[in-house]
Amino acid sequence: MCTNNTIEGSQFHTMPETGEVPLVADMSSDIASRATDVKKFGVIFAGAQKNLGPSGAPPSSSSARILPSAPIRISPRSCNTARTLGKSPLYHTPPAFAIYIIGLVMEWIDSLGGITAIQKRNETKAKLLYDTIDTSNGYFKCPVEKASRSRMNVVFRIAGGDEAAEKEFAMQAEAAGLVGTPGPRSVGGMRISLYNAVELAAVEALTSFMKDFQRKRG
Repeated sequence: MCTNNTIEGSQFHTMPETGEVPLVADMSSDIASRATDVKKFGVIFAGAQKNLGPSGAPPSSSSARILPSAPIRISPRSCNTARTLGKSPLYHTPPAFAIYIIGLVMEWIDSLGGITAIQKRNETKAKLLYDTIDTSNGYFKCPVEKASRSRMNVVFRIAGGDEAAEKEFAMQAEAAGLVGTPGPRSVGGMRISLYNAVELAAVEALTSFMKDFQRKRG
């Protein structure tokens, strides 16, 4: 499973119960954004570049009960867990700088109060943005049902999907220092990413801009 969909703006807020079947999760876009019971998963893997640090040092976690006892022939050597764990020294040279930066990010998270504080911070940012969308009388509209909305990637359309209005929104937002608001080309619309490093003040600036944009055009 993928715990957060960056394109569609949806997220699992409760994890499926799979019994004895190992649950494998790609947490690339919401790892370290909230508390997670890792004991529910057989394998967790992720890219570091959203919430943890630079790309090139993908974190992973595997339950001992599903680790293979011997290398799997179809698996590339560098991706074979059994081979990697069995090597001393390391099977390949680790990306030292990327790992160092991840360490600094972990210290920063700890300084804020740990993962619980990060989760509360992310919930506050997402609530502010979604409340702005939901109280706009339909001028801004999020297509994702409320129970499945992502706290990392907020998607919405403007004026019923008016592409001219959305293009103008993006241009004016960038001029105001709010960059990266257009959504992916495959779906259009707008997308706001609220990863860990995004400050509440940035979301406050965005929501203020949105209200002003609606007042002038809506």
